[in-house]
Amino acid sequence: MAMNAAPLSAADSDTAAQAPAAALNGVAPLPRLGVIGVQGDDASKFLHGLLSQDFLQLGGTEARLAALCSPKGRMQASFIALRRGTSEILLVCSRDLLPATLKRLTMFVLRAKVRLRDASDAFVLFGVAGDAIDSRADSLDKPWAVATFGDKFRVGLYPADGQPRALWIAPAGAAAPPGEPLAAELWDWGEVRSGVVTLSQPVVDAFVPQMLNYESVGGVDFHKGCYPGQEVVARSQFRGTLKRRAYLAHCDEPLSAGQELFHGSDPSQPCGRVAQAAPAPRGGCDAIVSIQTQAAASGVIRAGSPDGAPLTLLALPYPLLQDV
Repeated sequence: MAMNAAPLSAADSDTAAQAPAAALNGVAPLPRLGVIGVQGDDASKFLHGLLSQDFLQLGGTEARLAALCSPKGRMQASFIALRRGTSEILLVCSRDLLPATLKRLTMFVLRAKVRLRDASDAFVLFGVAGDAIDSRADSLDKPWAVATFGDKFRVGLYPADGQPRALWIAPAGAAAPPGEPLAAELWDWGEVRSGVVTLSQPVVDAFVPQMLNYESVGGVDFHKGCYPGQEVVARSQFRGTLKRRAYLAHCDEPLSAGQELFHGSDPSQPCGRVAQAAPAPRGGCDAIVSIQTQAAASGVIRAGSPDGAPLTLLALPYPLLQDV
């Protein structure tokens, strides 16, 4: 039976969760992520002028969620960025976007005192959830907080269904952090349930950052000044031109990033797109979808075609930013 597209309440969303939060507990390798190293005296200034976040104020105890946008404000990559030492910044991104992203960033170097490299082979990355997160550091529940353990880093992420999560970055060859193994599929599902999209190849150039709620999860700084696409991003925020938002959704059929979504009010054209998806542990698929706010308010949203499987929209796990 098709269900109303209006997002469920938080209580109903908990009921609709496809596995207990306790399932998100352990350590998972993350081979689908890569690392770009940005090194040199101008590393902060260089990134500050290209990405959606403030890098001039980036310290050693915090990370940045940031987007690389086209001049039209469309996201071409997303990063979790953190400082390594005094003159290097690491950009963690989807590995399928890394070569093209590195090439584009390199085009802007010109006379800047900065060197860029694919540093993926120099590091190992793990997702850590629940009891596996080392409690020796503070701010376990604070997204984008960085804790340092010698030459290793732990970056706090947004929780999934109340379970704390973190990104663990260590030199190549280092052992995994202690904890029970966590299946990659469960980690991917937790990524979706957190409501924070990691951009991948199928959705390059599909979204302005606010279409993925990036302004509400620390991915956009509206006070930092110019970067490619900044005027479009600012206009979307301050002039009320944004008509799409990101929502959590569940579908009984498989979903995939880039898949178009349709609404009964206008079946001739898509009303949105799947941004990220993962199989749900108890069947079906959970996803972060970016859809027209009007379509989300009522009616039925279907995947792939006007006659496709219906989606159930769920409550977001974080509040949307109202004022900046």
